[in-house]
Amino acid sequence: MIELLTPAEVRRAQASGRFVAGVLRDVRERAGVGTNLLEIDAWVQRMIADAGAVSCYVDYAPSFGRGPFGHHICTSVNDAVLHGKPFDYALADGDLLTLDFAASLDGVVTDSAVSFTVGERADAEDVRMIETTRRALEAGIAAAVPGARTGDLSHAIGAVLTGAGYSVNTQFGGHGVGSTMHQDPHVANAGRPGRGYRLQPGLLLAIEPWIMADTDELVTDADGWTLRSATGARTAHSEHTVAITEDGPLVLTA
Repeated sequence: MIELLTPAEVRRAQASGRFVAGVLRDVRERAGVGTNLLEIDAWVQRMIADAGAVSCYVDYAPSFGRGPFGHHICTSVNDAVLHGKPFDYALADGDLLTLDFAASLDGVVTDSAVSFTVGERADAEDVRMIETTRRALEAGIAAAVPGARTGDLSHAIGAVLTGAGYSVNTQFGGHGVGSTMHQDPHVANAGRPGRGYRLQPGLLLAIEPWIMADTDELVTDADGWTLRSATGARTAHSEHTVAITEDGPLVLTA
């Protein structure tokens, strides 16, 4: 399903985006060495309830996961890159943590992710990977203009990732959002320009470049959800939800 929002719905999407961005900002500021992933999940549960929002994750049970996710935020640590299911783990100095969060507020879903290092022992390669995904995200957003095609975004993202020496997995990538979390069109993190769905005003896209240090192969944890690099290498992930408007891309989760 591809959903095009009305101007009034886009305004509601802006409020949803501010909420999602605020939750990620708050968690990033609070999380440190010794913070437990289940503690982070509890923080987010309270913030969702306080805002009158709805979790997109607790009851989510797509074909690529095993049963309902059962938590409120994805917490992916080190070699985990996507769909990290919170568990009883205390963050250590130097860990690379990705927070991925989507919620519905006033009937509109927005989705965002951020990677960062915990504590004082930031590895230089971790920092480079994170910065590469941020630059790729910026390139994808810049390409998200009316009349462009999804392949144009994929090409812009992939050019940054491969230009920095990383291989790209296209199995999971960006996607449409709106009244539900995962919609068409799919926005792969590499592709050919001029191909795919033509962007129209009112479309909301979650654009999300992610990479693994030395591979493009994923393995799934025993929890049935958490996706990790097949080699155990570190990973990074950056994501924003963007509204396509007549005036260009509007970043909702900045």
